[in-house]
Amino acid sequence: MTGSAIGAGDLRRALHGLEIFAGLTGDQLDWLLSVSKPRVLADGAVLFRDGEEATAFHVLLSGGLVVTKVVDGREEVLTRHATDAAGAEEHDGKPPAAHRFTGELPLLTEGSYVATAAASGPATTVVSYPRPVFFEMLTRCHGVAAVLLPVLAWRIKSSEVQARKRATVEALGTLAAGLAHELNNPAAAVARAAQELAPALDRLTRTAHAWGAAATGAQRTVLDRLADELAELPPPAATDPLAQADAEEEIADWAEEAGAKRAGPLGAAVADLGLEPAWLPDRLEGVGGPALPAALDHLAALLEARSLAAELRAAGPRISQLVAATRDYANLDRAPEQRFAVTDGLENTLVVLRAKLTGIGIVRDYPPDLPELTGYPSELNQVWTNLVDNAAEAMEGSGVLTLGVRTEGACMVVEIIDTGRGIPEEVLPRIFEPFYTTKDVGKGTGLGLHLSYRIVTQRHRGSITARSVPGSTRMTVRLPLSQP
Repeated sequence: MTGSAIGAGDLRRALHGLEIFAGLTGDQLDWLLSVSKPRVLADGAVLFRDGEEATAFHVLLSGGLVVTKVVDGREEVLTRHATDAAGAEEHDGKPPAAHRFTGELPLLTEGSYVATAAASGPATTVVSYPRPVFFEMLTRCHGVAAVLLPVLAWRIKSSEVQARKRATVEALGTLAAGLAHELNNPAAAVARAAQELAPALDRLTRTAHAWGAAATGAQRTVLDRLADELAELPPPAATDPLAQADAEEEIADWAEEAGAKRAGPLGAAVADLGLEPAWLPDRLEGVGGPALPAALDHLAALLEARSLAAELRAAGPRISQLVAATRDYANLDRAPEQRFAVTDGLENTLVVLRAKLTGIGIVRDYPPDLPELTGYPSELNQVWTNLVDNAAEAMEGSGVLTLGVRTEGACMVVEIIDTGRGIPEEVLPRIFEPFYTTKDVGKGTGLGLHLSYRIVTQRHRGSITARSVPGSTRMTVRLPLSQP
């Protein structure tokens, strides 16, 4: 960066040629010239950085600026400002005047810069006006506000459009990550069962032939009854792992002494059913001699095949449940506005975010016979995702998340409560402001809660409030039961 390379006369003409200053009187222009601080930026030089305290309003006289923001570790170009028509980037109806100044939004909100601006080109000249001068400019030069306010409105709208697109991508990413994580176990079970099923069926066929050759009619009846009894056993209650291991070892030892070739798998299968070690010898008391080893090997193969089939039966509905939750979460193939149960969206959000909720207890307070809402469930799912995700992050892997739903008059009230670190008192009034974030630079856009606020208040004509102390943060969403 170098000092100013522009004379007073040239600077006066350059400023007066800008739309934002075109309507100024001679006295106003004289004052503006006296407070102007022009400077030339080298190519790539940073004018201001994301997260820095906003100190000045900047006017672009020549060259260009590229405005970027780091989002999830990636540097994204938000927009480009240029003084020549060829380099001017038009998008989302960008007003021409928007190319010639920047930095007004954080000054007006008394915040920090929400992006990084750097010079683009070898001869970029800007004029900077410190915060006090900027506000004096607005009072002295009334024509400035007439140009600045429409540009400010466009920038806020454009930021929200970009944020909605980013939120959609992030929601899809969250959905994909959650779905992949949750599908991993049932998919692995299906893959393992499919791989082991063919050898298991081969063993079942071989042991059936061996058993048929060794057994008498009465012995076959004994084993048939035993197989039927095993098939009708109820699911085992929770057992002591040490006691189950001891039972498995005792059953396997007995089967091995009886001559079984697959004593280990048989002991594991019988112990998994919650049976005592003496159960199997008692049932096979009528089978002896050379038929007993054949009976035990055939029983081991039969239980193995049944176990694999049970895994497949359990995995299939689990996959279907996840697909259904994903479909309902995204509201695929449905009209945007509809009647829906708000608890369905909360439950589907928990499914999608299950990986982030590991170690966190979930408490549901859903009274029966809750009425349905009319609104946009896919948009509200973004709200629930933001609130639950923030709660999970605040609890850092341990705590209790409470989801409460109730009716109050003509409204549905949804409360999401966490036992995390809380929101500082000085921060709480600002959490719904656009671009405000307490996260490190690059880890948050400051738009998640703002978008949630817009979805609740503007799309659903409701309200969203927050109360927080360390160990208890309560986000309360009120939604009218019916939309006009």
